[in-house]
Amino acid sequence: MRLRGLVALAAVAAFLVPADALAQNPRLEATVGPGFAIALKLPGGADVRQLDPGTYEIVVRDLSDFHNFHLTGPGVNQSTAVEFEGTVTWTVTLREGRYQYECDPHSYDLTGGFTVGNPPPVTPKPTPGPTPTAKKLVATVGPGNAITLRNEAGAPLRGLKAGTYAITVRDRTSRHNFHLVGAGVNRKTGIAQIATATWTLTLKAGTLRFFSDAYAAKLRGSVNVT
Repeated sequence: MRLRGLVALAAVAAFLVPADALAQNPRLEATVGPGFAIALKLPGGADVRQLDPGTYEIVVRDLSDFHNFHLTGPGVNQSTAVEFEGTVTWTVTLREGRYQYECDPHSYDLTGGFTVGNPPPVTPKPTPGPTPTAKKLVATVGPGNAITLRNEAGAPLRGLKAGTYAITVRDRTSRHNFHLVGAGVNRKTGIAQIATATWTLTLKAGTLRFFSDAYAAKLRGSVNVT
């Protein structure tokens, strides 16, 4: 009789164990910042390259107020806010397919990706024919309260012809950014960022405006594209 009671108590105890103690979701660790760095890693420190389908806990450490961590893929679209600094945990269900993570303001160089399951290989895109040589422009902001958009020789622009341009952007101050807006164009550097980047853009007819988001009322200019 005593033995039966002990067996019954053991069965009840096993039944009362919390479900998350029996099986926890695998954990991934995401970071962005404080400099120009972004990563998604396994608990042991290895980069995430391939995962099995399933539910995961992703601990996101956003260490910068001019970056964010944005994860997209089949059934997932999660991001921190650019101005947010701190740690959040997402519970996501990853399905077979390809996933990408990036910093939205700096997706040209802060990006990564991984596969889940065994998705079909990516079909290579047809090799494009030769493209016209892009005309060159130079954009600068800073080091003081100055912003310019000039031709390759450094002369102010009186107008532009619609077409493809390679714009070298020199952001020389952490107080301002260079923001370019026009027909089909909306590109900018980060306000706290000091860096040089090259944007290859197709400019269409209309007014092309450039300004600093931190001082848009005074630090601005425009050029007409025909």
